[in-house]
Amino acid sequence: MTKAHTAVDYDTQLAEKVQRLNAQLAPFHAPELEVFRSPETHYRMRAEFRVWHEGDDLYYIMFDPATKQKYRVDTFPAASRLINDLMPLLMEAIKPNDALRRKLFQVDFLSTLSGEILVSLLYHRQLDEEWDSAAQALKQRLNDEGFNLNLIGRARKQKKVLDRDYVLEKLNADGQTLIYQQIENSFTQPNGPVAEKMLEWAIDCTRDSQGDLLELYCGNGNFSLALAKNFRRVLATELAKPSVQSAQYNIAANNIDNVQIIRMSAEEFTQAINGEREFRRLKDQGVTLSDYQCNTIFVDPPRAGMDDETCKMVQGYDRILYISCNPETLAENLERLSQTHRISRCALFDQFPFTHHTEAGVWLERK
Repeated sequence: MTKAHTAVDYDTQLAEKVQRLNAQLAPFHAPELEVFRSPETHYRMRAEFRVWHEGDDLYYIMFDPATKQKYRVDTFPAASRLINDLMPLLMEAIKPNDALRRKLFQVDFLSTLSGEILVSLLYHRQLDEEWDSAAQALKQRLNDEGFNLNLIGRARKQKKVLDRDYVLEKLNADGQTLIYQQIENSFTQPNGPVAEKMLEWAIDCTRDSQGDLLELYCGNGNFSLALAKNFRRVLATELAKPSVQSAQYNIAANNIDNVQIIRMSAEEFTQAINGEREFRRLKDQGVTLSDYQCNTIFVDPPRAGMDDETCKMVQGYDRILYISCNPETLAENLERLSQTHRISRCALFDQFPFTHHTEAGVWLERK
């Protein structure tokens, strides 16, 4: 987003996304699209900047996607206010300190609506005890200035953590406050305000549900925990080990007792549920798939969408909640799903304003 963007620009780009998504869903007789706007500034909870060294000066840069030319960044209106408040103070503190600035090439920020922020400093050199001391002093200085900050130093095959490598986010949805551990370099929803709207929409779709919920690609349990109150039990799968660990942390932090996370890919779970393979990890975790009465399934697949076998398996459930970060692959999956299900509700979540990316949700029920 540039300074040239105005409220009119936002409405125009959102209208274009609405028109495009409506066209993609039209072949499936979708109802009226529910549209969830983003704040026009300070919506991104994450930001990454390269660092440019110019004599004694040091500053953040980004690269223009079209020209590939670098440009200086002193403020970044798309990022959270917390990131914008910290950016100049962090750089001014690093600039005169050789132990902190030498061969520093990137700074990553992960902030929260709850007021926590994590900063990762990336280097083209190995970090030593001098860096440790300087980094600890930097962390203390910034926290004394009112930030709730943790710091990470990264170099090749090296990771130094002061004092933890995650933030605790708090999202409000449908009258409840949910705590989420978000680990550095793990996937989290980048737009905090829109993430809350997505949770509320999913809760509303599944309200008054019967039986159990199966969730594929559950990440850190973002949706699993919010939806747990609408179901008897939730069985969720995730392949990435850090995400599984965060999900377990989040289950405990929120005192939720009806969610079970298993570390499996969607493809592996399809094999397990179809009886094609037995998985020792299910036995080790005491999971008996036949104990679950899942008539609702939630999927939030990667950009490539669901493979054919998973799509076929998903058709076996009466109700399907599908969140998509790629409406093109969503439409491809709907070609199969619409053979057995109809779209009862659909939504556009403007997670990435001023970009071409669109986040969509569809609620399907068996015909």
